[in-house]
This record gives sequence, C-alpha cells and structure tokens, in this order.
Amino acid sequence: MADTAGHERFFPYDEPYPNQREAMDRIANSLARGQDVLLEGAPGTGKTLSALVPALAHARDEDRTVVITTNVHQQMRQFVEDARAIAREAPIRAVVFKGKASMCHLDVGYEECRSLKETTQSLVEAERDRRELADRSDALLDAVRDGDDEAAAARTAVVDELDELEEEIEGLEAANVCEHYRANLTRNTEEFREWLFEDVRTPEEIYAYADERGLCGYELLKEGMEEIDLVVCNYHHLLDPSIREHFFRWLDRDPSEVITVFDEAHNIEAAAREHATRTLSARTLEGAIAELDDADDSRASSARNVIEAFLTGLERAVDGALGFGERDQVGEEWHDLDIDNDDRRDDLTLGFLDAYEGEGIDTELDLALQLGGALDEAYEEAYRRGETTTRQESSTLQAARFVADWMGMGADLGRRPMAAVRRDRGSNEVYGRAELYTAIPREVTEGLFDEVAASVLMSATLRPFDVLSDVLGLESPATLAYGLEYPEKRRRTYAVTGPALFSSDRDDPETQATVAETLAGVIGVTPGNTLVFCPSYAEAERYHGRLSLSNAYLDEAGTPTETLRQRFVEADDAALFTSLWGTLGEGVSFDGNDARTVVVVGVPYPSLSTRLEAVQDAYDREYGHRTSDAGWRYAVEIPTIRKTRQALGRVIRSPDDFGVRVLLDKRYTRAGRDMGKYGVRDSFPAEERDEIIDVAPEKLQFAMLNFYADLDAYDGDPPAP
Repeated sequence: MADTAGHERFFPYDEPYPNQREAMDRIANSLARGQDVLLEGAPGTGKTLSALVPALAHARDEDRTVVITTNVHQQMRQFVEDARAIAREAPIRAVVFKGKASMCHLDVGYEECRSLKETTQSLVEAERDRRELADRSDALLDAVRDGDDEAAAARTAVVDELDELEEEIEGLEAANVCEHYRANLTRNTEEFREWLFEDVRTPEEIYAYADERGLCGYELLKEGMEEIDLVVCNYHHLLDPSIREHFFRWLDRDPSEVITVFDEAHNIEAAAREHATRTLSARTLEGAIAELDDADDSRASSARNVIEAFLTGLERAVDGALGFGERDQVGEEWHDLDIDNDDRRDDLTLGFLDAYEGEGIDTELDLALQLGGALDEAYEEAYRRGETTTRQESSTLQAARFVADWMGMGADLGRRPMAAVRRDRGSNEVYGRAELYTAIPREVTEGLFDEVAASVLMSATLRPFDVLSDVLGLESPATLAYGLEYPEKRRRTYAVTGPALFSSDRDDPETQATVAETLAGVIGVTPGNTLVFCPSYAEAERYHGRLSLSNAYLDEAGTPTETLRQRFVEADDAALFTSLWGTLGEGVSFDGNDARTVVVVGVPYPSLSTRLEAVQDAYDREYGHRTSDAGWRYAVEIPTIRKTRQALGRVIRSPDDFGVRVLLDKRYTRAGRDMGKYGVRDSFPAEERDEIIDVAPEKLQFAMLNFYADLDAYDGDPPAP
C-alpha cells in the first residue's frame, strides 16, 4: 500500500479542491500497484495536481521520473505554473522540453544537426589531442636539451603525429561545424546547470539564456535531464517510437523507471494515428528517379525498376479515383482519394504490380534500400566535410523504405492504403501522394503503456472508460470520475426541442430562422459574453452573418487563437462564433463574464471522409464482437460527444462561477431517443444527462432570464426578452 499521507508534501496550496484529496489517494495506491489510471474530472477541479502530486511522491520513493505531456499549448503553460508552485514547497528538479526546431539557434533539420554535432565533436577532440601532443612535444624537447638521446626519437614521432593532426584539424575547420555546440564542449557550463534548476525554466527562457552566451541551449538541456524528477513535454516525445527511444535515453531512464501523465488524454487517439501514419508523394518518387539517373552504381537500374513502377501505380490510382472534371477542381490542400477494394488489393498496389518489369520486387527493393543507404551516407559525409551547405537526404532511401512498408502491409487490419492529390502552387500541376493510414491507434500506444511503470490519463471527457481502454490498449486500468462539485443552482444545461440539424436540413430557411432567432434570444439575455460552437466554420459564418450583431466575433482562418480570444474577453456582452472542431473548443479558458453562456449548435459529427470510413471499418472488425455498431460508436458518436462536452466545459470554471450551457438540437432531448442511433442524449454520463432540461426554442430565453435574474447577474434591470 502506498504511503498516502506522504504525497501531500508535494501539494503546493493550502487545501485541495473537493474530491482532489480522494483522487490523489486513489492514484497513489494505483501507482504503487503499477496500475494505469483513467481520471475524468470536470474543468476547474484540479486534475493536474491530482495526478502530478502522487506521481511525484511515487517517483521520489521509487527512484523514477515523471513525464507529464499535453498537445495543448495553454496547458503547457499551466504545467509550468504548477511545477513552479510545487518547487516552492518541495525541492524538485524539473525541466520543460520542446523539440529541436523551437530551440535551435541555426534553424537546421535533424539530420543536419546530427552531422554538425559529430563534426564539431571530432574537431574539439582533435584540438584537445593537439594540445596534449604539443605539451608532450615540449616536455620531450626539454629532455633532449638535458641530453636524453632517446627523447629525440620520441619527439620526432610526436611531431609527425602533430603534423598529421594539424591536417585533420584544418580539414575539420573547413567543414560545417556548430559554434554554439562547440562552446558547450569547450567552456564550463556548470553555471547553466545551476541556473536551470534554480527554477522551472521554459524553453524560451533557456533559448534566450543560451543565445546570449553563444551556447546551444537544446543540447545543454538534454545533458541536464539526468536525475530529473519531472519533465514537461509534448505528445510527440512519447507517441513517436523513435523519438521516445532517444527521449528516455536523454533521461537516462529505462522505460520501466518512467511514470507518464497524459493531459487532454481524449486527444491521444487522433495524435497516435498522426504519428503512425506514413506518406510518400510523387515529388519524392520523381526525386528518387532523378537521383538514380545520376548514380554511378550497378544497383541503380534495379532500384529504378521498383520506384518507377510504384510512381506509375500511384498515377494510375489517382487517375482512376478522380471523377469526371474533378482534376480541374483540385486545390492546393491535400484531397483524399479512396483506392481501397473490398475483394482485392488496393488500386495503387494493382497498378504497381501491373507496371513492374524486373527481376523480382523483393530482390530489387532490397537493392534499392542498399543503394539509398549508401547515397545517404555519402550526402552526410559531403555535408560534414563542408562540401555542401545543406545536408541532403536520399529520396531513393525514403521511397524504398515506404514501398517496403507498403508491400509488407498485407492483411494488416489496422492500416489503410490511401492516396491524395493536390495542386502545385508553382507549376499548377496536380500530383499524388500515397499514404499508409493507421486506423487503430492501439498499435502505437499499447507498446508505450506496456513498457512504462504506469500511466495516468486525464481529461474532462474520457468516458466511456471501456471504449478508451479498448482503443488505446490499456489493460484493466483504475477509473476515477468526478463531476462538477460546484453548486448546481449556479448552472443550467438546456436541450432545445427545436429542429434536428442534420446536414441535409441546414439549408432549410425555416430551420435557419429558428436557429437564428434562438441564438439572438440567448445572446440578448446573457449577462456577459456568449460562445457559439457550430458544426463547421461555414455554419459559424452563416449565423454570424444572419444575426448581424454589433459586438460579434467570427473565428476565421488566419486569425491566431490567442489574439481572437483576447479581443473577445476584453469585450462586453459579445458573441463569438466558431467551429466546435476548431481550437477554441478545448484547452482555452473563459472565466467569469468572459463566457457566461455557451451554445452548441447541432450535433457536430465529423465530416464523412475516406479516413473516417477507414476508422469505422477497422473498429467494426476489431471490436465488432463487443457491439454490433462498434464502428459508429467508437469512431463517430463518442468522439462527437466528447467534443460537445469539451465545448460545454468552457463555462463554469471555478466554485464562484455560474453560467448556462445550451444544446441546440432535438437530438439532445428526450424526444431524440426516438431517432435511433442519432439520438445522443444517452451518450452523456448519467449525472450530466440528469441535469439536461428540455425546453422549447421560444421559451429558452425566458428560462435563462429567470436563472440569471435569480443570481442577480444583471447590472440594473434585466433585459427585455
């Protein structure tokens, strides 16, 4: 049993929130058993500290490291604040880690950085050897002057070695080196380590500190991660298998010595797919063919046989998937094409096999991999020697690796062959891309959760727990769920018994009029700002335009989220129209009058797409033995309700807060239960479902007016409905 009293030494404030102490105790006990934890807590209930406090105590007792991760920028800042608060109460060593791209002083890629480091390391070592040899030469010269005949011969050998070393150094100095990293290796950096652990430093602070001193902060940070209690990082450090391997090595930890804490864990499913999915464009294939044309190597013709045939297969698959006139409509963004077949291999593979003329795909693909590897090594050597200013990567190697994975896919139910097209902005040509889309994220996450000591996954919207465990590959986790403990009389959740806003009905004038009138009434009686979440940006733009309010904001492409949020919260009695699938639906705080009312317009099902169909098909095959509608439930319904619940959570952020949540669609009401799988009321957790009050559109503003008036929320007389 864990020492449940001991972990509170890491709690940085006077008193835990309601249920926070219980959550900390239960998580502490689970970690002591090596058991994963799923923690759902309503916004503002202190989930981060509920997980972080017992995790840090367990790590301290068991000599482990806690890694807390998120994919939401604002949450990263919150983690830093919490870590600093903890550090003021208990001595912990914490670092905040970002990728090289955000901390590099030279703005070079990963391979270039690696080559620069290796060359710089070689130069510094050679210079150190030169100093040692020079000292030895001076000592031998003194011995010669003292009459030591043997010293003369020894000194001659040392001088010869020095001459050779001078030539080597001259060559290295002419090569590409990193002066920032060179400073790391040649100067005393103990001052940096002392500064680093005086507080919890952000990557921006580390970059500025190092840049001012001509050091490489990224490499210094990596070297300072040993014996660390807490690391704050992004999802990709854990979800990308290759990055994770390096990351744990920087920590000097075996995975079994790491506790992972995932915030906004409902996003892991999509993030894992993104990290597992691989792509190969026609441009890379064309680059590989050009590279092979220039290669003076006997393996080039075999490599070309494979790569050229795969390019032909891709072009044929794209042509076959594009309908009449569709090529002319292709834009600059990737447009997915379905090339899969139920009864045979996908169209790209069939086109590849038909176009291939060679001595055997496996044999020639292996030769392509060998040649690609040799070319890549040659490019690196040229960069290290300073013969090129950038580190070129072998297109042949990239193409051969992808084709090998593509052909090895076989009967893998979790990966879907896909293609996409886009228009090149410069040439105006349409070209394709092959993609191995990973539909089942468990292929990425299960290995991670198996190898670490334990994991805590937390979010305001994790339930249903059994589905999340299935999808991510968690074995018998402990489950904790805490709803809003704030007074129920300070909040209302209404489901409007108006039209069901199916996509096919959204253009109906009568439906639009009802929605617009309802929104106008809601915004008019709200004593503060109103958030309006629509199923898409197009719908947000529609109702923003229809209402023509003087103090209304529209979330549009190109407007930074924080800039828009700041303008909105500084306004009074304003309305903000956005898409529920945008960035304002989660991880963004709206406190007090910043957002008194939130409206979710419609049931925001994701757009029907080839990817969504792939996920549904994969889930039907994988989990169909559990429920007949596994694909629909796992891939569509549950993610949609999670998104809806996230949006509702933008109001009521503290015990003193109050507000109204509105679900504007018949499918949320009791009457919606008669609509089969499209009725979503029962998809909400029971305690949230019990708070939902059905109300007619024309009566909603009166209900809200009475609620806000009872709380004395208006300055002066209530507005006229």
